[in-house]
Amino acid sequence: MKKITVAHSPDADDIFMYYAIKFGWVTPKDAEFENIAEDIETLNQATLKGQYDICAISFALYPFVKNDYALLKTAVSFGEGYGPKLMKRKGAKLKRNFKVALSGEFTTNALLFKIAYPDARITYMNFLDIEKAVIDGEVDAGVLIHESILTYDDALEVEKEMWDVWVELSGGDLPLPLGGMCLRRSLPLHNAIDYEKTLIKAVDVANKNRKVLAPMLLEKGLIRVDADTLDNYLDLYANDNSVKLSDIQYKALDKLYELGYKHGFYDSLIKSKDYLIPDDYEELRAR
Repeated sequence: MKKITVAHSPDADDIFMYYAIKFGWVTPKDAEFENIAEDIETLNQATLKGQYDICAISFALYPFVKNDYALLKTAVSFGEGYGPKLMKRKGAKLKRNFKVALSGEFTTNALLFKIAYPDARITYMNFLDIEKAVIDGEVDAGVLIHESILTYDDALEVEKEMWDVWVELSGGDLPLPLGGMCLRRSLPLHNAIDYEKTLIKAVDVANKNRKVLAPMLLEKGLIRVDADTLDNYLDLYANDNSVKLSDIQYKALDKLYELGYKHGFYDSLIKSKDYLIPDDYEELRAR
């Protein structure tokens, strides 16, 4: 049985979307998925090195790995009126060149932040350390992601919602692209199609069986938050819109890549649909 490495982050939405496979509810044909959990910037860096067969990434990373990885249509997270938050200590006034902690160079929030705050002094750290760094005064501000947007300390306040930055930059009619998955192009195409179908089914099964799966994850200690926070978080990032990319989500991705290209972060302008797995191959092969 061929082993395929599937890397995802340890945050609640990624674990929720993957664990239908881990629990054996959904399985790929002729392969065994071996899962690895790492923070999102570690996964971004690993993808740049071609480390895993299938990997969760920040959408902002994808143009840098487009030649080696295909963009998957499932396990996606978008913000709809919400997203990462730029936080500061309560009552603090930020200077133009304030020092800020971001969760990684290739994260989507970092791309948007750099466009919106070109004079800020950036330092990168693990997303779990950012809140404390702001409270302790190590940095003037920090962008919180994942469950931290719901559980941050009372000593902090929001300076700017990254959703608002996205609206200002994009025009306001599109969801905020945050993260998705990609698959190594060197895998045989018929296998790649099956792996993507397996992941789509896993996310769909998880979503439809949330009331069963979520308590199982909590009972096994796989989630960092309590039941109510998990429920709220899954409402935001692991829902019907996570199962398969929609037309408006493709438009949002294309706008993100357009902004990155316009501001000099990418060397070419790409359209997301040009980098998907060509699933019509199966139909052509059957003929």
